[in-house]
Amino acid sequence: MTDASATAARRPGEQALTALGLSAPAPDPADASAHSFPGGGRWRTEIPSCEGPEALAVVLKEASRLDVPIHRISQGSGVWMLTDAEITEMVESTGERDIELCLFTGPRGTWDIGGSTRTDSRGAGLRARGHDAVAGCVEDAVRATELGVKCLLVADEGVLWTLHRARAAGIIPADTTLKVSALIGPVNPAAYAVYERLGGDSINVPSDLTLDHLTEIRRVSGAPMDMYIEAPDDLGGYVRMYEVAELIRRGAPLYLKFGLSKAPGIYPYGHHMRELTLATAKERVRRGRLALDLLARHGADGDMAPLGSRLPGDLQRFEISS
Repeated sequence: MTDASATAARRPGEQALTALGLSAPAPDPADASAHSFPGGGRWRTEIPSCEGPEALAVVLKEASRLDVPIHRISQGSGVWMLTDAEITEMVESTGERDIELCLFTGPRGTWDIGGSTRTDSRGAGLRARGHDAVAGCVEDAVRATELGVKCLLVADEGVLWTLHRARAAGIIPADTTLKVSALIGPVNPAAYAVYERLGGDSINVPSDLTLDHLTEIRRVSGAPMDMYIEAPDDLGGYVRMYEVAELIRRGAPLYLKFGLSKAPGIYPYGHHMRELTLATAKERVRRGRLALDLLARHGADGDMAPLGSRLPGDLQRFEISS
């Protein structure tokens, strides 16, 4: 890695365009995020949609082959789609490399019997419908953390607040981190601040937010942000690889998520989708290598957080009443 920082990064095509009289205005220092991860660094990496031990093994092997550093690996089908033995294997495999493992919690509205999620309005989305759905998410959280999982993926505000209260009460470990799903990600600074205060330690934002939107968020919150550098098709299919240095400059502390467009959805995963899942898992790592190569070429790869770091630092929370 170089010693250059994202704030001093060369922008794509800058030298050639300047020579042609087409230079862009210098970046405004006021646009840059003032925040970083605890322990240092402005960005971490995440490989999403790793749906079981076999896919995890593919990711880890490819990451070693391509020299892709990984801070976090996440799964999208849910805790309930994995056996205890599978979860334990994933915990052990990630633990050996000091990588954070994040599993999705419980039932979600898009798989429920409610018809509103299938209307044009997509009413209710992935949120947990009713008491029993919340209970299922809590059941998943307790089971997963008892098996050694330290990060839980959440797609409902009520579930987020409930799990935040559960870790404060010692029902799940206090160092459990709660990650807000991209499928309910906030799109304005006020909403982002609310998710932080509800217990979010790592908050996905939609990949179609503008650079100015990221700056606006960073003026009100330093909570770690997750963003697909390449988004799955059901999240828009956006490919923002050439913006990666500027995304870090504006959005730090930022998890770079290496998704994959032009690939079918794989949730909820089963062995009937094995070949597709393993192939896409491997390609996500390669996409990560491409993004990291861009950072290196632009002199913006020197601010990566230390491998093995996972905690979010001090964040703002709503008061928990007794």
